[in-house]
Amino acid sequence: MKKRILFVLMIAALILSACASKTASTDQYLSYPESPPMAGGVAPSPVDGEAMPSSDDMNRNTVKTDASNAQLQERLVIQNADLTIVVPDPQKKLAAISAMAGEMGGFVVTSNIYQNYLSDGKPVPEGSITIRIPAEKLDSALNQIKSDAVEVRTENRSGQDVTQDYIDLNSQLHSLQAAADQLTKIMQSAEKTEDVLNVFSQLQSYNQQIEMIKGQIQYYEQASDLSAISITLIAEETIQPIEIGGWKPQGVARDAIQTLIRFWQGFVDFMINFFLLVLPVLITILLPFFLVFLVVRAIFRRRRTKKTPPAA
Repeated sequence: MKKRILFVLMIAALILSACASKTASTDQYLSYPESPPMAGGVAPSPVDGEAMPSSDDMNRNTVKTDASNAQLQERLVIQNADLTIVVPDPQKKLAAISAMAGEMGGFVVTSNIYQNYLSDGKPVPEGSITIRIPAEKLDSALNQIKSDAVEVRTENRSGQDVTQDYIDLNSQLHSLQAAADQLTKIMQSAEKTEDVLNVFSQLQSYNQQIEMIKGQIQYYEQASDLSAISITLIAEETIQPIEIGGWKPQGVARDAIQTLIRFWQGFVDFMINFFLLVLPVLITILLPFFLVFLVVRAIFRRRRTKKTPPAA
């Protein structure tokens, strides 16, 4: 009777721990779980006559699952984009982007409006927004965002193929679920309290890994279905040129900087040509003449030495 009550209490605790792990945020699943340590490839049997599946068997099952899933699995690609655009009214554009995301079946992740100031102290609103939309509508969304922009400062688009990682996670999930099912059967047939506790501990470890892998799989599925677009909105007023009585100081400064750049560019080009072209040519031309000069001078010195009479 005591064994039955203990067994029921352990099953209830296992169910509660599994339910609690399911409520964890998907964003926390950023690494692959590791399998519990097994000595010699086979876990110690908690009950006489019962043995856990070896790691070699689990690896063979994983390879077979990978081979079958690789042929059926469609490519799983996470697509994201970043934009920096100049618009006449950042607040109005931010509201339009939010409405567009809702119409396309997406949602707003973050939205910020802040104040920037011109040289005369006038406040100008600027902002940033991040949205998620269905991946198949990414091109359409980017075109709509850029349609009424005064200028597109930057546009970056990235894609990450996670198909193989997704297949590996599913294979690990199937292997862990099979091992957990076998542990459950072993625990049901256990007669000793020590055996039940041992199996229960291992089963709880397997279930935690299963929930972590499920979270990673869910993250990949959601990230590939919904593309993220991050937009930075710059007010057109902040990029207007400074003009004082018809005089534009930024034009003079720009010309001065361009002249300076041209000077240094010409100087650097001259130094490069001198050391890589002129100097080697001079060396190759003058070196033979210098060698001839040394030989001739040595001959004249010898003759002069022979003609000089010995001292008394």
